[in-house]
Amino acid sequence: MAAIGAFTFVLHSHLPYARKAGRWPHGEEWLHEAAMETYIPLLETLYDLREDRVPFHITIGITPILAEQLADADVQDHFDQYLEDRIKAAREDIELFSQEEPVNEQLVLLANWYVGVFERVKTAFDDRFQRDILGAFKKLQDEGLIEITTCAATHGYLPLLGNDSSINAQLRTGVRSYERFFGRKPTGIWLPECAYRPAYVTETGRMRPGIEHFLGQNGLKVFFSETHTITGGQPVGVAGGDIIGPYGVIKRRYVIPPTKSANIPERNATTFQSYFVFDTTDYPEMHHSGVSVIGRNNSVGQQVWSAEWGYPGDFDYREFHRKAGSSGIQYWRITGAGVDLGHKSLYHPDWAEYKVDQHAEHFAHLVGDNLRSYAKETGKFGLVAANYDTELFGHWWFEGVEWLGKVLRHLADSGDVELTTASRHVTQHPPAEVLNLPESSWGAGGTHFVWDNNDTHWMWAPIHEAESRMENLANEFNDPTPQESQVLAQAAREVLLLESSDWPFLVTTGQAREYSIQRFSQHLERFNKLAASLEKGAPDDDLAAELWELDKVFGDIDYRDFRTYSG
Repeated sequence: MAAIGAFTFVLHSHLPYARKAGRWPHGEEWLHEAAMETYIPLLETLYDLREDRVPFHITIGITPILAEQLADADVQDHFDQYLEDRIKAAREDIELFSQEEPVNEQLVLLANWYVGVFERVKTAFDDRFQRDILGAFKKLQDEGLIEITTCAATHGYLPLLGNDSSINAQLRTGVRSYERFFGRKPTGIWLPECAYRPAYVTETGRMRPGIEHFLGQNGLKVFFSETHTITGGQPVGVAGGDIIGPYGVIKRRYVIPPTKSANIPERNATTFQSYFVFDTTDYPEMHHSGVSVIGRNNSVGQQVWSAEWGYPGDFDYREFHRKAGSSGIQYWRITGAGVDLGHKSLYHPDWAEYKVDQHAEHFAHLVGDNLRSYAKETGKFGLVAANYDTELFGHWWFEGVEWLGKVLRHLADSGDVELTTASRHVTQHPPAEVLNLPESSWGAGGTHFVWDNNDTHWMWAPIHEAESRMENLANEFNDPTPQESQVLAQAAREVLLLESSDWPFLVTTGQAREYSIQRFSQHLERFNKLAASLEKGAPDDDLAAELWELDKVFGDIDYRDFRTYSG
């Protein structure tokens, strides 16, 4: 049976920089939780599919700053300790629950079940994947089963950066990091926060290129956007303020109520097709850049994102918010709409597994129905891209990784849906049209508001000052001494870390406001000290060495990437 269209999950894996930043509530525990609940289970699922010879394909992004942390020996050692702590906590719960009168047998069974879950993850990490999460993903890519996409180095919010040299440095550093970990150049990229900026003319008459120009210059051929960026109209889904299932109180990038909305006229474009993107660098003559964009399909996306009908809100799935006071382990299920946390019923893994089967089959049929309808209406071969944060699966939606694996099994068996990856699709089915994209993001209202508002506007002047200062230093030092090179490299790292979109995002959401301000201020102070030492002609290589031990990211960074960008 010939395929009538293609499908790809597009997963974006990213966490804030947290190496050696302590543990709960903010710090390395973010990494440990995601590895335990999401990355390792996802690898297990994909390797099980591989061993069962299921012909699957999937697009998985890993941001450079996340990759640097996952590859760090200290983070890996701390993760092993974290897993041992989880196993110990579950065993202590077994003893605690067994001593209660009367004994709640279901709680004892659940604690035993969690011991098995945690031990399985630890065995997979240590033995099946040899403590090498990135290497395990690399093997799947080398075998042609997945595509690993990249991102800007530290998830910098590219449209709001003041200098083109910083956009270039974010991308070049990210590409270099990717090559080091995965042994090839990336061809796909998830723009941080799906934030896009077209070319524009400054007040001084200078043309600033659109983001696609920088992507093309760095060998990147495809990126992703929110639905409204392609189709126009009001933002929908996450950009429209929708939330994940029952998780309305979680302040994440996808649950911030919109206060402003992008006003994009509707147009005759669809997320079922990829498009070449205009590159207006040679203003006013317009031509396409060779870079493609794929938009998120809202119809299938809402089956996960929607608060009203999204799968994660099913009453039999595990409740995220209620945790045992003894261990922090979640023993309860969602139970019902609006049920108070204190009245949640106990979780039944077998009930949840039954719902996973139902929801996976439903989603697979929905994908097929979408593609058949599009083919019938247009006669064209379409693409459905389902774009999500990777950490949604397993962490927020505990059963999500299992669901994802079963969706891939259903679609692989369907015969009329082609499982693909982003770069594979645009290679086999090149765009037939060119699109001029508007400025946008997948944040609230589809604008930049989440990252630049009354609470965060104060952060951008220091970022822009540091950018210009770094650009001047990069221009000045053509033949640096070893000491100067060391300081220049560390100064470049500090600027990249300062530019992370996580800091203003977490301030806006209030999720980790104090932590974010502290990290932002630390990187700014460190950069200013390093820059001042270079400007005084007395490079402080001792400070640079000390800060390198703290940061340990982007060991092959090239400060020259920050030189004035000439295109």
